[in-house]
Amino acid sequence: KFVAPLTFRSLTGNPVVTDMFDEPGEWDVRHVSLAKRAQLFLICPATANVLGKAANGIADDMLTTTLMASRCPVVVAPAMNDAMWENAVVRGNVEKLRSLGYIFAGPVQGMLACGTVGPGRMAEPEAIFEVVRHVYLAKGRPSVKGMRIMVSAGPTVEPIDPVRYIANRSSGKMGYALASAAAAR
Repeated sequence: KFVAPLTFRSLTGNPVVTDMFDEPGEWDVRHVSLAKRAQLFLICPATANVLGKAANGIADDMLTTTLMASRCPVVVAPAMNDAMWENAVVRGNVEKLRSLGYIFAGPVQGMLACGTVGPGRMAEPEAIFEVVRHVYLAKGRPSVKGMRIMVSAGPTVEPIDPVRYIANRSSGKMGYALASAAAAR
């Protein structure tokens, strides 16, 4: 809610997709068409939940269905509690994704949202962008100048049932910083 879809639509002049089941303005299977146009896919922040879904082929929202339909390189920037990052299941998902060719930008050691210090902090936007730039250019592509970059930002909300949900307090500031760093380059 901190950075609303209207902000991105106004700044880019492009439509903003927030719901997999929104009625498109023109006929389009949204997640498939987005995946076809993608030259590189960045998941930032990549939660333990998203890593688990990606590692196991679960596609039940806009992000994961678009990811499963894409054929481009994928960069993930994990961000989670240190205990979650060190959890054997998460580590297994990370290894599986690495074996599938996913590239990881972080996480790094630092102060976490829960107040502890440890691994799991998302890398700085500049460091993430450098990984993205390296992966993009390594495929023999031209510079990132003029490249269209889509950044997804904001909280993660996972329904428990029709009434309850689990969410984080993400404001979208990191996504805005990544978009700003990309635009600056």
